[in-house]
Amino acid sequence: MKGQCLCGAVELCVDRHAGGVSVCHCSMCRRWSGSAMPGLSAAATGVSVTGPVQTYRSSSFAERAWCGQCGSHLWIRDDDAEYDLMPGLFEGARDLPLVREVYVDRAWACARYDGDHPRLSRAEYQANHHFVEDVQ
Repeated sequence: MKGQCLCGAVELCVDRHAGGVSVCHCSMCRRWSGSAMPGLSAAATGVSVTGPVQTYRSSSFAERAWCGQCGSHLWIRDDDAEYDLMPGLFEGARDLPLVREVYVDRAWACARYDGDHPRLSRAEYQANHHFVEDVQ
């Protein structure tokens, strides 16, 4: 699957991905995306990126990236882990299903999703994943 940022300066190619989109409702992801943040998981070995990428260390274990020219959000990635790419970068992602929501107990009323998929609360998600303690 090939994708690009808004201005086209950053191009991404994904060989393999999770086959569905996850959504996070934590306060960091809401601040980053403006609402709930969707992510398309892809193994680091299957992602290639060209262009003016900028990164920000958003926690002790993760970075967030954007296009240095137009500002389009590109991904969040834990250290040495898979990418959670912005699905909107890829026209081919339009038919991917929603497969999971996390921090659902933090979801805003305007950003709740219908459907039959797993919904994890803050406590459920943090029981098995890295987290930033002050995330609301």
